[in-house]
Amino acid sequence: MAASPEVRELFFDADAWAALRRLGEVRLPDAGDDVGDETVLAGLLADADVVVTGWGCAPLTSAVLAAAPRLRLLAHTGASVKPFVTADSFARGVRVTQAGEAMAYAVGEQALALTLALLHGLHRFDHALRTGVDWATAKAAPPRRELRGATVGVVGASRTGRCYLGLVRALGARVLVADPYLSDAEAATLGVERADLADLLGRSLVVSLHAPVLPETVGMIGARELALLPDGALLVNTARSALVDEAALLAALRTGRIDAALDVFDAEPLPVDHPLRRLPNVLLTPHEAAGTVGSRRRAADIVVAEVDRFLRGLPLRHEVRPADLDRTG
Repeated sequence: MAASPEVRELFFDADAWAALRRLGEVRLPDAGDDVGDETVLAGLLADADVVVTGWGCAPLTSAVLAAAPRLRLLAHTGASVKPFVTADSFARGVRVTQAGEAMAYAVGEQALALTLALLHGLHRFDHALRTGVDWATAKAAPPRRELRGATVGVVGASRTGRCYLGLVRALGARVLVADPYLSDAEAATLGVERADLADLLGRSLVVSLHAPVLPETVGMIGARELALLPDGALLVNTARSALVDEAALLAALRTGRIDAALDVFDAEPLPVDHPLRRLPNVLLTPHEAAGTVGSRRRAADIVVAEVDRFLRGLPLRHEVRPADLDRTG
């Protein structure tokens, strides 16, 4: 188990631990050992068949793999496996699985919560009252809107994107989706309209980002794209900060023309003096969209089930193959 005590406690309750231990010997790092250190990881995996990873684990470099000749499966408690897998690990035949599906609903639900908060101006009211302005000034927020009947643009028909669009559609929103991999048939099944990014930005009251970080998506929302948003538009980002040019977003927010809710940032932890913290038209959360109790427990259950399937020679349900990395963040 290449995860810190904090990560293990967050994900694995007593039942999940018992289920994992029934599958074989579970080896933990020694107290104080940092699994982000390749030497520590190599020692932990010396005769391991499976490694369960968490945040901060070192990648499977050639040196780590050389010290772990029996290793055949990496099972990650989170979604993105890019920090851990390498070309060497795939070449060596180490299979990879992950628990991203467990987090999709939690992220989708928080994106909905952020959407509703922005629409109803809760962030502006809270900021005004906490900073001591008078009652009448606090009440003088920009016009507030309802989700019912609003046009919502979803960038990325990922697992989280699909959970989010299902939730906002249930509350009466019209949904546009920009995703090059979404077919017309899938869009019809989801009850959404396909659109290119520029069209989506120009027509949406709310834009929620759910795309992976790929070469073609880094900085996909820059000054030009932000300028396409209508006055009073709302941007929600629970995906990755790399999707947005943060300097361009900050400049747009300073004009007061748009509002935003952000769970991800270029610098994490977000510096205490960061200008985003002082803007009344920004709602901030500390990269915790997926951090519900239910989400983490589901992730542990997925990991245990995948390890069990692997050991019994059954197909993995959440396997990540080399080609999949080109489409995942």
